[in-house]
Amino acid sequence: MIEKLTPEEIESIVHSGEGYNAEFKLSVPSKVKELTEEICAFANSAGGVLLLGVSDNNTIHGVSLDNVKRSAIQNSINEIDPHLPVEIYDREVNGKSVWVIEVNSGSQKPYALSGAIYIRQGPNTQKLTSIEQMRDFFQRSERIYFDEAPCKGFSMETDLDIDFFEEFRQKAGLSKAVSKEHIINNLRLVLSDGTLKNGGVLFFSNSPEKLIETAAIRCVAFEGKTKTRIVDDKLFGGPLIKQYQKAIQWLRGKLNVRYEIEGSGPRKEAWEIPDTVFKESIINALSHRDYYDKGGRITIELFDDRVEISNPGGLTSAISPREFGTKSHSRNPLIFGLFERIDMVEQIGSGISRIFDNMKDAGLPVPVFKTEGMFTVVLKRVVVDKTVEYSTEKSTRERIIECIRENPATTTKSIASAVGLTVKGVEYHLAKMQDDNILIREGSKKSGNWKLLQ
Repeated sequence: MIEKLTPEEIESIVHSGEGYNAEFKLSVPSKVKELTEEICAFANSAGGVLLLGVSDNNTIHGVSLDNVKRSAIQNSINEIDPHLPVEIYDREVNGKSVWVIEVNSGSQKPYALSGAIYIRQGPNTQKLTSIEQMRDFFQRSERIYFDEAPCKGFSMETDLDIDFFEEFRQKAGLSKAVSKEHIINNLRLVLSDGTLKNGGVLFFSNSPEKLIETAAIRCVAFEGKTKTRIVDDKLFGGPLIKQYQKAIQWLRGKLNVRYEIEGSGPRKEAWEIPDTVFKESIINALSHRDYYDKGGRITIELFDDRVEISNPGGLTSAISPREFGTKSHSRNPLIFGLFERIDMVEQIGSGISRIFDNMKDAGLPVPVFKTEGMFTVVLKRVVVDKTVEYSTEKSTRERIIECIRENPATTTKSIASAVGLTVKGVEYHLAKMQDDNILIREGSKKSGNWKLLQ
C-alpha cells in the first residue's frame, strides 16, 4: 500500500514543477489511455506522481472526478501487463480538489500497455518503438540505472553542498518556501529507506568522487600533437555542474580567446572553438557516461591541433548509428532530468546538431564522433599566429588584469582558481607582466597590493 501524500506534500510537488518524476494534468484527457501511458512509464522508470487538477505552469485549479471517470481510469490501468497496483485518491489543497495517482518503480519490469513499453526520458514519456530500444531496456531492467541505485556512504549533514543546492533551487525556479527535504523527496532522490541515490550524490555532494571514485573530469594538455609530453594535468571533482564549470574555466585558460567590442556595448569573448560546443560536449558526457565502468573517467585532452572529449560508454543499443544526433537515450535519466531543470540541456536529441551547427558557423572542420567503447568527440583547432592579440597568453593576461581590477589585494591562489592555472603558472605571468611594465607590486608579498600601470 502506497502511503498517501499530504496536502502540504502535494503543494510542495506543485511548487517544484514537472520533471522526470512528476506530471501534471489540468483535467482528464478525452483519451484516458494518455494517463495510463504516463503511469506505465513511471512504473518502468523510477516511479512518479501524476496530479490531476494542476496546470503545467504549476497552478492548482482543482478538478472534479466522478465515479464514471474514476472507473474509466482504473479500467485503463488494469490493461497494464503485468498487473500494476495503483491507488487513486483525492486531496483538498487550498480549497481545491487535486486527484493523485502515485506510482512506485515497478518490481516486475517491463510493464506494457497494449503491447507497447513506455519509459520516462527527462520530463517526457517515450514509447519504445525499435527492437534496439527494447533490447536496451530489457538489459537495463536487469541492472538498475546507476543513478537510481543507492549510495550508502553519503551523509546529508556533512556531504551535501549547501551552496550549490541553493544555486540549483534558484536556477530551477523552486520556491524558498519549499524545504530542502521536500525538494529532495519531490525529485525522487531518496529511496524508501532514506538512502540518497547515486544521481543525487553526483549532483549535490560536495565531493562525489570520494564515494564514486571515477566521478571526476580529468583535463590534460599535451605539447604538440601526440601524447608524448604532458604540460598540464588537472582532476576536477565536486558536484557535476561544478565539474563542468571548472573544465570550462580550464579550457578558457588554454585556448585562444579574443574579445570583440561592438559599439558601446560590453566586450564579447570569441573562442577559437565556440564555447557552446564545449558546453554541449561536456554536459553530454556528464549525463550519458557509463558510471558502472569503474576503469575510466571523463577526459578532456588538449593538443596543438585538436581537443578530444571522451567518456566511458559508447552509444546505447537504443540508438542506432543512423539515429545518432537525432534521438537521445540517457544511461542516467535522473541526472539528465536534473540538468534539464536548470536549463543545461535543451530539446532532447538536439545537442549533437548544435555542435555541428556551431562548428560550421565558426568555419571550423566538421567534428568527428567515435562511438565504440568510449564515446569521443574530436574538435579540430585552427593554428593561429601566437604574436597577434588572439593568443592564449594575451587572453590569460587580460583575465589576470580583471582579477586585479576587482581586487588589488587578490592572491596568486585566488587568481589561479579564477583563471584556471596553477599557482606557478600565475606567478610566471605576473613576473612577465611586471617585466613588461603592465603592473607592479606595492607593499609586502603577504599584505601588499597589485597596481596596474596601463
